[in-house]
Amino acid sequence: MSNAYLAYAAKRLAQAFIVILLAYVFTFVVVSILPGDPITNVLRDPQNGFTEDQIKQIIAAQGLDQPIPVQLWTSLSHFVTGDLGLSMRSNRPVTTLIAEVLPSTLILASAAFAIALLLALTIAYGTQFLPKRFGQGLLRGFPSLFLSVPNFVIGLVLIHVFGFQLGLFRVIAPDSFWATFFAAVALSIPVSARIAEVLIANLDKEAEQEYAAVARGRGLTQTRLFSKHLLKPSSLPVVTVIALAIGELLGGSLITETVFGRTGIGSLVQRSVSTQDLPVLQAVVSLAAVVFVLVNLIADLIYPLLDPRVKLIGGRGRRPTTTDDSATATTAAVTS
Repeated sequence: MSNAYLAYAAKRLAQAFIVILLAYVFTFVVVSILPGDPITNVLRDPQNGFTEDQIKQIIAAQGLDQPIPVQLWTSLSHFVTGDLGLSMRSNRPVTTLIAEVLPSTLILASAAFAIALLLALTIAYGTQFLPKRFGQGLLRGFPSLFLSVPNFVIGLVLIHVFGFQLGLFRVIAPDSFWATFFAAVALSIPVSARIAEVLIANLDKEAEQEYAAVARGRGLTQTRLFSKHLLKPSSLPVVTVIALAIGELLGGSLITETVFGRTGIGSLVQRSVSTQDLPVLQAVVSLAAVVFVLVNLIADLIYPLLDPRVKLIGGRGRRPTTTDDSATATTAAVTS
């Protein structure tokens, strides 16, 4: 790796760390100004059975008797070291609560991401090589259709058709293979639309370049032309969309888990909001921000590796718009 890339990566790492800290501070401030008194609503709830001595101990342990700036500094210091505090509802470590439900959400989000990529690539491939009647008309309308239908509506339809009508899975067994698969399908469809739209637009642009015409003239098969010559130069903007889609997957998984009755981060957030369990709520939101920032950081670091035409100027990745790009790509198509 060149020194320019290492300097670029170091700068982006520093920026990501600052953004994560600011996101945590913002989350702390927002959670702190939420209406209601968590001490009264949670600790002094008769159903919880806490005595006054226990309430005082929990308040002291949570640092809720300290001024807000002191609470922020203490909470931020613990967050940096991986200590997410104790739940006000169950008095259990927040990391333990998250660890219990995180695998279910990760399985759902990972499956949805894989399905979204497969759908987007299939649609994009079809728009380039199927007859115009299908590729130009039917397939190009799919992304708009997918975006117009919310994932919870798709989930309800899938439950009705494949759960109740066809009996492929049981609603009371939401963690079974087929239940997880159809939950991932419901979550992936809107995400695949955004990826497909950007990929199709860039494939259309690349297909009109000289190197594509040279590759066709050499008799390359459609699959080889797509995978070797069109897909890679078209994928750079798609990386950005995929990075943004990770955040959509995390947010959409909360709704999808509720629709399919899955126990995951979504159910944990629901309980935390309803009971004003602020440490859990703050930890989940902060971790979501961390994941979103890290995914976008990875996308930024991938840009120069994915396309050598990206120049690192002033610590940022930029792609100069010159005619040399087409000439270089044409030469690659001839020599490949």
